[in-house]
Amino acid sequence: MKAFLKKEEGSSFLLMALGMMITLAILGLVVDGGHLYMTKSHMQKTANAAALSGAQELPNSSEKVNQVVGEILDHHGETDSLLFSNMEGDALLHVGVGREVPVFFSALFGVDSVTVQAEAKAGLHAMTAGIGTVPLGLNESMELVYGDTYTLKVDAGDSETGNFGILALEGPGAKSYGESLKYGFDEELKVGDVINTQTGNIAGATREGVNYRISNCPYPDGDYQQRDCPRIMLIPVYKPLGDGGKQMKSVEITGFAYFYLANPMDSKDDSISGIFIKRVGAGESNGDAPLDRGAYTIKLTR
Repeated sequence: MKAFLKKEEGSSFLLMALGMMITLAILGLVVDGGHLYMTKSHMQKTANAAALSGAQELPNSSEKVNQVVGEILDHHGETDSLLFSNMEGDALLHVGVGREVPVFFSALFGVDSVTVQAEAKAGLHAMTAGIGTVPLGLNESMELVYGDTYTLKVDAGDSETGNFGILALEGPGAKSYGESLKYGFDEELKVGDVINTQTGNIAGATREGVNYRISNCPYPDGDYQQRDCPRIMLIPVYKPLGDGGKQMKSVEITGFAYFYLANPMDSKDDSISGIFIKRVGAGESNGDAPLDRGAYTIKLTR
């Protein structure tokens, strides 16, 4: 037999052909595997983006959630890939996508396509830190009914009532207060921060700041679902500090709330009219805030 094999002509060509077939099979697996991996990665990114963006609309309506999910899928070229978009309660969105992906070399073995799927969950978390807050504080003891109109007084002495206080975010003075009210405080405030209060009559600066915000919002009155309307203010929620005397000198932040300015202020007004709303904004959530007052961030959950 050994002698026969030694004399067999063309055996090297047979071995070479066999080696090429094995090499092509491995190459096919690598190509198809890489293609499926890239597709899976793309599908997962699409599911993540759809869940994160759609969850921003959970405080609004299911129709708005579905609209945003559809827009994200279209943007990623996966319009027909939606398997489901389920709202689990009022604080969690679960999105699934999937489709048949054609393969190349695997078709030689009778496999024409492979189903690739991805899922993502995104949930609301009460905000623990935010940028762009206004120098107005809401006492944590104040119960909120979202959508109801509130009148928040800001004339001299009102910070002592315990419901709504003026915060000295950049130090005392109507100018600092007015700038922060117009544009929002440009440093991060977080749960646990201690802030001094500010006394004095700042009704004039309040009127200027409120009217500036309202005049710079391009949307109709009452449309508070838009992401870029300055009529929506981020407000720190606090608990008073001190001995409980007449004047509240400092507060500790325990959460955040969103307030929509309903009406401009005229020269005689000393109060702000508007409604508290639930909304997702730019901020952080290291765990949930001690109090949920309608200001949220979004996180992916697995």
